[in-house]
Amino acid sequence: MATPVPLRSDFDTNTHRQAARRSRDASQTRRLLAQATIYEGGTRSDAAKVGDVTRQIVRDWVVRFNAEGLDGLLDRKSPGAPSRLGPDERQALAGKLEAGPIPAVDGVVRWRLVDLAQWVFEEFRIPISVQTLSRELRAMGYRKLSARPRHHAQNEFELDAFKKNFLTALAKIAASEAAGKPVEVWFQDEMRVGQKNPITRRWAKRGTRPSAPRDQRTASAYLFGAICPKRGAGAALVMPRCDTHAMACHLAEISRNVASGAHAVVLLDQAGWHMTPKLPIPHNITLMPLPPKAPELNPVENLWQFIRDNWLSNRIFQSYDDILDHACRAWRNIEAQPWRIMSIEMRQWAHGF
Repeated sequence: MATPVPLRSDFDTNTHRQAARRSRDASQTRRLLAQATIYEGGTRSDAAKVGDVTRQIVRDWVVRFNAEGLDGLLDRKSPGAPSRLGPDERQALAGKLEAGPIPAVDGVVRWRLVDLAQWVFEEFRIPISVQTLSRELRAMGYRKLSARPRHHAQNEFELDAFKKNFLTALAKIAASEAAGKPVEVWFQDEMRVGQKNPITRRWAKRGTRPSAPRDQRTASAYLFGAICPKRGAGAALVMPRCDTHAMACHLAEISRNVASGAHAVVLLDQAGWHMTPKLPIPHNITLMPLPPKAPELNPVENLWQFIRDNWLSNRIFQSYDDILDHACRAWRNIEAQPWRIMSIEMRQWAHGF
């Protein structure tokens, strides 16, 4: 038989029973009471009866306790089998993911786990299941995410140049048109709200397909919205159509919401009703067009998505007035949450943080 392992001498029965009363881990409590029996002069067999285990397991507890103290009696998560992929294989897999598939060569337009598992086998002769590969990818920080749409004719260099030079352009406006006044950065955009309403994702049991109402009628209105992320402020109008008159009314509304004594630089896309020389521009506003085909530079797009997902989708609008009521209510909801506007809309390239 194995030689008995003595318990460490810096603990005793009292410390063990007090620790057992404080413990919130049932397994640790059982082990503490079993060892308290030994400190009281009981045998290993007595401790095994208290712990409802064999004497060999009591010996294992003692070895862990002597090495680590009370923490050694806590349950531990099994480390599991070692990873099938080493650092070199993970680096190559990450490069394959970042590069994406070549449809003519790989036969797919997006990587599936089964495709990547096949590639790992062909490249390294390592057989790996899709479940194991999924855990490996998650451990590497990858998730299966929805892709952000990008215009096919977008000039990425123009986008980078705009963001890089934005603060310099803002400083020039502050020194000229703003005449030394504080400058606020605003973003402006429009969203159609109508009876042909989108359907959003929703929680449901796996294997089912939840339903949501969908209208085929075409009545609609346009929510003109602008926000100042730094202040968490906004200004909006609901208009029947997008044209120069509607945009003029919206600029007047933004002008009224600019902080007293400040000048607003309003960033907006290059829609015709934004750029027309017929558009009257208030004295405390300067318009700055965003690069063409670059909606991702306008954070109001993210705000529209949040508003649709939470207050406008999955609804049937009975009439045009019903559309107006819901659009106005949705904007009031977001205006009442300035911290959310700041969270969704702040951009490092625009605010210099």
